[in-house]
Amino acid sequence: MVLVVDIGNTRIKCAVYELDTFKVAFVFTEKEAENNFKNILFSYPNVTDLIVSSVAKTLTFDFQTISNDLNIHFVSNLDSFPFENKYATPKTLGVDRMILAAGATLLYPKQNRLIIDAGTCVTYDFVDENDNYWGGAISPGFRLRYESLHQFTAKLPLLTLEEPEGLVGSSTNQSIHSGVVNGLICEIDGFIERYKQQNENFTIILTGGDAVFLAKRLKNTIFANSNFLLESLNQFFQYKIKND
Repeated sequence: MVLVVDIGNTRIKCAVYELDTFKVAFVFTEKEAENNFKNILFSYPNVTDLIVSSVAKTLTFDFQTISNDLNIHFVSNLDSFPFENKYATPKTLGVDRMILAAGATLLYPKQNRLIIDAGTCVTYDFVDENDNYWGGAISPGFRLRYESLHQFTAKLPLLTLEEPEGLVGSSTNQSIHSGVVNGLICEIDGFIERYKQQNENFTIILTGGDAVFLAKRLKNTIFANSNFLLESLNQFFQYKIKND
């Protein structure tokens, strides 16, 4: 068994897999991490390997203090991936984006792939049908958009994600919701249309914490999987075993 761990900007998500079979998933904060990992490994004593993708700062504890029997691997850009990295600055490419690209390459072979990860930031990553990774785009997610409107203006309130009542906001709050929600939906649909104009045999994968909210509002056909990064971590681990 393997425990895959995604350490994001706001939450830690992890899942237990047995080969390709998903067992269980967990979500918690950094403060809860040490006790939660201990409980997970106690409940699943057959876990032998732990693979970690982190875009945040290093955790305040050492995984080895939880169990000396674990084989622990922190994914880095020094690993071998199942795609050719054409990014102009490969050392600056986030491991989360590399893992998503790896998962798309392994799970959707021989097609053009756009992976959209909607979380704190929205990242767009393109892998072509010949398994070349070219890069993509990074923009603010819902939370950053709401916070920036509040922090960089004098009077706009700080709101949280909410379905707008319509396209035309009839109050300040509804105008903010319309701008943030409809703005991001139009952005994503616009990116997808531009990519589709340039590429045939095209697959779009939507993931991240806001994937479920966005999936039913986008006009394009997509594969929505909020746990795609965890699934991709497991696929990358299986790939690593076969190729090391």
